[in-house]
Amino acid sequence: MTNVNSTWTGMVPVDDTALAVTDTGGPGRPVVYLNGQFATQSYWRRVIAELGSDYRHITYDMRARGRSKRSAAAASFEAHVRDVDAVLAARGVDRPLLVGWSYGAPIALHWAGRNPDRVLGVVSVDGSYPHGWTDTVTPERIRGLFRRWGWLFPVLRPLHLCAKMSAEEHAQSNIELVEVCAALGPLLDNVTFPVRYVVATGGNLGGSREEMEQMRATLAPVLARNPNITMSAKVTGNHGNLLRKDFRAVADTVRELAGTSRS
Repeated sequence: MTNVNSTWTGMVPVDDTALAVTDTGGPGRPVVYLNGQFATQSYWRRVIAELGSDYRHITYDMRARGRSKRSAAAASFEAHVRDVDAVLAARGVDRPLLVGWSYGAPIALHWAGRNPDRVLGVVSVDGSYPHGWTDTVTPERIRGLFRRWGWLFPVLRPLHLCAKMSAEEHAQSNIELVEVCAALGPLLDNVTFPVRYVVATGGNLGGSREEMEQMRATLAPVLARNPNITMSAKVTGNHGNLLRKDFRAVADTVRELAGTSRS
């Protein structure tokens, strides 16, 4: 455990694992960042630097990602939703603003949907689209992709492009994610807290431009039905480079929800 000025870094034990957590501390409004499926907390550094010390920034590596320990439930979406509670309790945080990119976006929405009185709002960064299976996105295709990529895992892990999981666990995590997103409609329709979307353009590793745009198009009916949900920005970055290329758009959306202006 380290403490440099007010920043705390350490391990938060939960179930059969421990999560690597960083908390900048301070009196600012707490913002909790939820990572992409196989990414680490380091992806948020530009957003955090842009927002600065007006906020209390809390990041962590999910189970079997980054510096966090392996876990039998590393592929479980529900386990990751529960882990939000563990991190908040360990750091003594209440009513945070949740910012989720990709896989982290539906985690943020599910946690907030179950705890609407405990959340300030949710920023969904190119994620939480209510899409399901298509002719090209199928369980068989997902399993085939990870079988083919399996030999690259030792190279991809240091680049934060995969987790400490087997190829089958990676595939199962993706399959479950599609199922979770396919069922998001009722949750989004019942949202009573503010949700802001930052929407990317272009394709993604494993997904073509056409597939990604088809997925993003499912947001339009949601925006028409629920005034608590709006799109704050549509950026030029693609799904993979958005946090590097368009971090200011994410930071501005956090400021919008928090009711603060750019310094």
